[in-house]
Amino acid sequence: MFNPRPEILVKYLRGTLVEEEHVGFRMLADRERIIEYTGETGHYPFYLRSCAKPLQAALLIDYGMDIKYNMTEQEIAICCASHAGEDVHIEVEKSLLNKIGLDESYLKCGIHKPLSRTKQQEMLLNDEKETVLHNNCAGKHIMMLGLCKMNGWNMASYDSFEHPLQIKIKEKITELCRLNHRFPLTKDGCGVPIMSMPLENMLFGYLNIFTNPRYQKITNAFLNQPYLIGGENRLDTKIIQNSNNIIAKVGAGGLCIAVNIEKQEAFVVKISDCDMKAREAVVIKSLKNLHWADIPFDNLIKTLHGEIVGEIVVV
Repeated sequence: MFNPRPEILVKYLRGTLVEEEHVGFRMLADRERIIEYTGETGHYPFYLRSCAKPLQAALLIDYGMDIKYNMTEQEIAICCASHAGEDVHIEVEKSLLNKIGLDESYLKCGIHKPLSRTKQQEMLLNDEKETVLHNNCAGKHIMMLGLCKMNGWNMASYDSFEHPLQIKIKEKITELCRLNHRFPLTKDGCGVPIMSMPLENMLFGYLNIFTNPRYQKITNAFLNQPYLIGGENRLDTKIIQNSNNIIAKVGAGGLCIAVNIEKQEAFVVKISDCDMKAREAVVIKSLKNLHWADIPFDNLIKTLHGEIVGEIVVV
């Protein structure tokens, strides 16, 4: 397999010296071709991680889950979310679970602290324990359970590679992303199967779902419910809230994909060391360079006293 060659995307300058560097890849494409790129990937596959969520959510439209359970735009958004575990997210999850007729005991995504620092502090002060609903992937798992229940599939093993649901998801993502080769498959952090693919196929998949009228409900959920997609200090929420017709979704492993609905173009950023600050710097700079959005980003490096001693530079 080709050994990818990332390029330096971000430098941290303190004084006159380069103190920190982050390498990775950038790629811009339309529905038919790669327009430009930074870093040689050689079609090397990367795992989709949470960038898979809107692609997985295509099944809720295909199977009519949105109609069967009379899903609101907020509930569709939570199925695509990597949310921060705030009250607004939990309320929507509970609403959808209630419609499906299940409770949180069916969820197999595991438990972690909410991503929201504010919510973490609130729970600490109130001596509250995190639950499975605080997991940033809980909405996706609720969607999976809903699909299993309406299709009569086993709900106890929905996370297994050979489960009918996971097979259908794999087939759908293969179609959307125009995959004609098999790439490695493993399990995501939340325990369900996750596919890998070259960056260009990720872009084709996003353009095929977010510019397709069939999936307009998913597009609308992103555009109209950005806080449910992420939440406090989440990059995708920040981008959608501060732009027009730009959809964004982050994924673990240093990924972020952004789609310009009007231009029908998309770009992906992959930071090799998965640094979230570096990812934000590159994504926001790319949005500005493409004239898609001008979103503030504090690139100054300061002492504890507020003195400016350097800057973060996107190469």
